[in-house]
Amino acid sequence: MRFIQAKWLRVLEALLVAAVSATVGFLMMYTINDCRPLGADPTKFPTQLYCQDGEYNVLASIWFQTPEASVRSLFHDPPNTHNAVSLAVFVIFYFLLSCWTFGLATSNGLFIPALLTGAAWGRLVSIGLFYVSPDLSLIHPGKYALIGAASQLGGVVRMTISLTVIIMETTGNISFALPLIVTLIAAKWTGDFFNEGIYDTLIQLSGVPLLPWEPPPLVNNIYASEVMSHPAVTLKSVENVGHIVELLRLTTYNGFPVVDPPTTDQSEVTTYGKLRGLILRSQLICVLQNKLFNETCDDWDNVNADIFRNNYPRYPTIDQVVIEEEEKTYTIDLRPFMNPSPYTVLHSCSLPRMFRLFRALGLRHLSIVNDVNEVSAIYISKHELHLHTDMVIGMVTRKDLARYRTWRHRGRIGVEELVVSKDL
Repeated sequence: MRFIQAKWLRVLEALLVAAVSATVGFLMMYTINDCRPLGADPTKFPTQLYCQDGEYNVLASIWFQTPEASVRSLFHDPPNTHNAVSLAVFVIFYFLLSCWTFGLATSNGLFIPALLTGAAWGRLVSIGLFYVSPDLSLIHPGKYALIGAASQLGGVVRMTISLTVIIMETTGNISFALPLIVTLIAAKWTGDFFNEGIYDTLIQLSGVPLLPWEPPPLVNNIYASEVMSHPAVTLKSVENVGHIVELLRLTTYNGFPVVDPPTTDQSEVTTYGKLRGLILRSQLICVLQNKLFNETCDDWDNVNADIFRNNYPRYPTIDQVVIEEEEKTYTIDLRPFMNPSPYTVLHSCSLPRMFRLFRALGLRHLSIVNDVNEVSAIYISKHELHLHTDMVIGMVTRKDLARYRTWRHRGRIGVEELVVSKDL
């Protein structure tokens, strides 16, 4: 990820890994004499490679089967089917090749290679115990392979409940559930599952703005005014069509606060008007696509939520919406389509509190308001309720919070700020 950036180098690396994997596999089959008589293995398609007539190569059967079938055979093969030397060599090289393959710029799986590696060394442990105590009847190679597979995958991805279901589905046998559950409980008692897995590490290395479960420590002195996107891109309650189209083409933001502009003229405007609601990019595109303009839409009774449901989840882009030049002079009333009560916080709100709001409520946007607190003037008329809200000064998205990460080195801890794009 750091040194191989060019596309042709990534392709060359993938070809190199494929060639090395094939070479290592064939060398293992050729150099290790692991031939067994036919009928000793329940494999449907035994491979005779480098073996005499009437025999099959156990390593070749593992390599040439699909990884899922190899895992299943390690779980269900009878005792004395696999050689200790061949399993030990297979575990070492297959684990190293799995690590190398996972780092490629290609979509490669990690679950089945981890299961296969764990099942192989789990069965290797059962062979070692059998040599130590040959008369011990409790040694079942399949169950040791199951525990090894669960331990390997649990140590790599740090999963608990879902891992049980995956192993049971892979084995196709519910009788293996008890030793697996015991293994997971023991691993949880030791605290292994509370550490970061390979996916968490990869997310941090890639700089992907994914919110963790808990806010990072040492960020209580970071406030919303420091995190928010400023200046905020806002829309008026009744907005010009041409302005909306141009705004959607020039920006990639997903949500826009709807405000009433400030009435006073100032040389330096620090607010963007009283907050009236929040409207999403997909909603604006659907309104433009259906041409719900104030000047041309006569039948407002037929306007309902179906105009948004019909395009879900693949909403069109702004380039797919055709707007005539004359239509750009029209206006759109955003109040019937916007969210009139979006979540807001003061600019003095701390980062941990905003973090918990995003995690608990599943937010994507959070409007930041000033401390004027103009929420006192409320009066109800016959048809509507008027509420004077706070003044918008910025917006916070998940990317704004996720760019703060914790680093640990030699007993020291700190917070770093990642550089991410604000396209959310």
